[in-house]
Amino acid sequence: MPKQILSTPNAPAAIGTYSQGVRVCNTVYLSGQIGLDPQSMVLKEGIDAQIEQVFLNLGALANAAGTDLNATVKLNVYLTDLANFAKVNEIMAQHFGQPYPARAAVGVKELPRGALVEMDAVLHIDEA
Repeated sequence: MPKQILSTPNAPAAIGTYSQGVRVCNTVYLSGQIGLDPQSMVLKEGIDAQIEQVFLNLGALANAAGTDLNATVKLNVYLTDLANFAKVNEIMAQHFGQPYPARAAVGVKELPRGALVEMDAVLHIDEA
């Protein structure tokens, strides 16, 4: 199966030289998402709203690949303040069922557009 480029208006349009996501066979790679509203392309206010929007954006991309966030096998979280990690856990539990994916959390100096959080994901789609 050749690589398939994912694109959906339900997640922010790529703002650089990258695709929203790429599927190769049963693996889907989702590009980093920040808390941009996909219609207005405006960053949500505050850490809680940004985390929620990131999960909505990742979910929209998962849907474009024909699955949902529960297909995530690896999630990478980038935070400008690691004190917000507990909020990521709290909001993540509303978007994922158990068993949870493998995950990494990294503190970074800054993110695009002044975002407070960014996440990317790798999904595996089971073929029937």
